Amino acid sequence: MNHLLTLDKLDAVDVKRLYEQARIMKTARAAPTNSLVLAGQTISLLFEKPSLRTRVSFEVAARELGAQSLYLSPQEVGLGKREAVADVARVLSSYVQAIVLRTFSHALAEEFARHATVPVINGLTDAHHPCQGLTDVFTIIEEYGQATGVTLAYLGDGNNVAHSLLQAAIKVGMNVRIATPPGYELDPAIVSAARAEALLTGGSLTLTTDPDKAASGAHVLYTDVWASMGQEAEAEQRHAIFSRYRIDAHRLSLAHPDAIVMHPLPAHRGDEITDEVIDGPHSRVLVQAENRLHVQKAILCFFLSNTALASLSA
Repeated sequence: MNHLLTLDKLDAVDVKRLYEQARIMKTARAAPTNSLVLAGQTISLLFEKPSLRTRVSFEVAARELGAQSLYLSPQEVGLGKREAVADVARVLSSYVQAIVLRTFSHALAEEFARHATVPVINGLTDAHHPCQGLTDVFTIIEEYGQATGVTLAYLGDGNNVAHSLLQAAIKVGMNVRIATPPGYELDPAIVSAARAEALLTGGSLTLTTDPDKAASGAHVLYTDVWASMGQEAEAEQRHAIFSRYRIDAHRLSLAHPDAIVMHPLPAHRGDEITDEVIDGPHSRVLVQAENRLHVQKAILCFFLSNTALASLSA
């Protein structure tokens, strides 16, 4: 793999390797004994969308591994407007060793990657959020000690987070249930590929419009905002459609007694999730957010240094 735009080309062995390194890095940070395995390298963060967790976690990850990070805002670059996408990709590739790209259009990310000569890591597009999906599944495995036999229920919009969450969960053999309103389903191509992969990994996929059915007995309840960045004009309409998919005390009562609740943040409290749930004892939202740092350290090493991975495993 040259880039991480989606999780479709990442296989189960790659995921296992990433998670082993993330666990090592999380333990090492608590020690702390992290080695500066990416010393002398520079990571560019090219963002067209605002960010808290993605930006800060990648900047801290780079620094703690010895690399420098360089943040470029929309006003500074103007992808496809002030300057051609291909030109930006080629120029940045001559300066830095990797590029984290956060943009609206997934097609733009694909175009950018075609012209880049260094690894491009998707920090979020309208279709995929691979770093989030990898972190979410890492957090679930950390909680339960395994993926096999774990049932993950996602309630809400069939958006970029749902796509990457499904791809990551199926790769490790989880049972995935997704409840979306009619007309807000996941991309059929991603669903079809996940079903095919589930036959190889032992996982399963159930699609429904019934949030109670999805939540019943689930080990993990997961939701996301009903209107993502760029969909603000649809917020009122979506609120009416998605209100029955909220994770609240009732829905949590349907899940497994030891179920955990997850949300990628930022959350619209009182909409897709209530305060009592997100702040309650079943919530792993803050753990999930912290784990972005550890998983993204592993991602950077995965693409920038096999030697780094070997040294961290020693």
